[in-house]
Amino acid sequence: MTDISYVKTERHESLPPPKSEVGIIHWLRSNLFSTWYNSIGTVAVLYLFYLVVPPLVDWALISPVWDAQSNQDCRFEGAGACWGFIGARINLFFYGFYDMENYWRPTLVGLMLLFLAIPILFEQVPRKVASGGFALFALFWAIWAIGGIGTVASLNLAVAAGVFLFLAAVAIASYLKAPRSACAIAVVAAFPWLSVSLLYGPLNVESLQSGFGIAIYAILLIGGGALGLWSRQRRDALGTMVGFLLAYAALVIIYMSWGMDLTVQPTNTFGGLMLTLVLSVVAIGVSLPLGIVLALGRRAHTMPAVQMLCIGFIELVRAVPLITILFMAQFMLPLFLPEGVNFDNVVRALVGVSMFASAYMAEVVRGGLQAIPKGQFEAADSLGLNFFLKMRLIILPQALKIVIPGIVSTFIGLFKDTSLVSIIGLMDLLLIAKSSVTDSKWLGLEHEAYFFIALIYFVFCFGMSRYSIYLERKLHTGHKR
Repeated sequence: MTDISYVKTERHESLPPPKSEVGIIHWLRSNLFSTWYNSIGTVAVLYLFYLVVPPLVDWALISPVWDAQSNQDCRFEGAGACWGFIGARINLFFYGFYDMENYWRPTLVGLMLLFLAIPILFEQVPRKVASGGFALFALFWAIWAIGGIGTVASLNLAVAAGVFLFLAAVAIASYLKAPRSACAIAVVAAFPWLSVSLLYGPLNVESLQSGFGIAIYAILLIGGGALGLWSRQRRDALGTMVGFLLAYAALVIIYMSWGMDLTVQPTNTFGGLMLTLVLSVVAIGVSLPLGIVLALGRRAHTMPAVQMLCIGFIELVRAVPLITILFMAQFMLPLFLPEGVNFDNVVRALVGVSMFASAYMAEVVRGGLQAIPKGQFEAADSLGLNFFLKMRLIILPQALKIVIPGIVSTFIGLFKDTSLVSIIGLMDLLLIAKSSVTDSKWLGLEHEAYFFIALIYFVFCFGMSRYSIYLERKLHTGHKR
């Protein structure tokens, strides 16, 4: 008979892993000191950090001068960074030469951009939060406009009241999940004010032109806001983005430059971070859809004329540096316009930067289209889908998902390339810094100025990079390699 007394019949309790395989010691051995050359590299990097980081921390955080009236207040033994210089010029860095009493206008536009972008960029934001916030915003400005009508007979304010009441009604209806009642509530709320707006002001050419301009922006606000909220309720990402983009475009024009009985602010007062954001946001918003159209046109083999036009545009723009395009937009564009038609410098720069970014974006998107297997095109054709539905529902979602890193890299490069507009005289962050350090009061403070600008660029570029990683993790759908 076989002796089985040595066979253990009970389950043995789990033992902890060896100490050499867990904890900080294991991580250091695996990642920093796994080989002799890895160990040498780790020691060299740590020594470099020892040489650079402590003096930088001492200069920037421990011994800086926070309050200064000139560079003389920062020139004493042991003084670090002269952040008093940044504090004294902070408005110039952020707003350029924009009227100080109207700083609330670009600030409001920036907050609106953040408010409208969050529900689009992050779908986990509850619909009620987005709709409720939009309703409160619209109600606030409707009350402001109504209060202004009581003291000033203003066509702009009357239309503004109607527009914002309409948007508030649509947002409230969306909040309550009542899309059909939204139309009735909005019409009832907006009709009296839209009717009163026709009775204000003498019917002369100037008032009619003003009314026509405001009507265009009112249509953009009403149509864009309503489309965005309605599409978000239906979970239509494309409709949500287009609607909010139209509404936001109207708000930018009205609040930052003209409209609603506000002081006209010419674009030559834009500067600093505000100008950088205007250039980059508009160029990003234009380059992505235009780049998609150009990429599709370049692959349109059945339409040779369209294909050759797209190829010519892409290759021509990509063959020259951005600074050349900016000079062309600044000095040559007016020569091709009819007599009496002209654009200001910011619009010219926007045209040049948008064209440049669109050409590069087209090549990024074309790479994604070429990465889609031929079977996907054949499957879409077998379903009987036309070209538009095939691209929107099957091909483009896969292609854009593949090239997310390339798209975001193009956006980051575009954001940094906006600093080149300083060469054509626009007061962006770089030119503001140069003009600040050449001021006789602040001579010799280049390090603080450029360190501050680098920090601003890092925050925005790092934020876009992290969002790119978030999108990749969200959309990999089992295809992550």
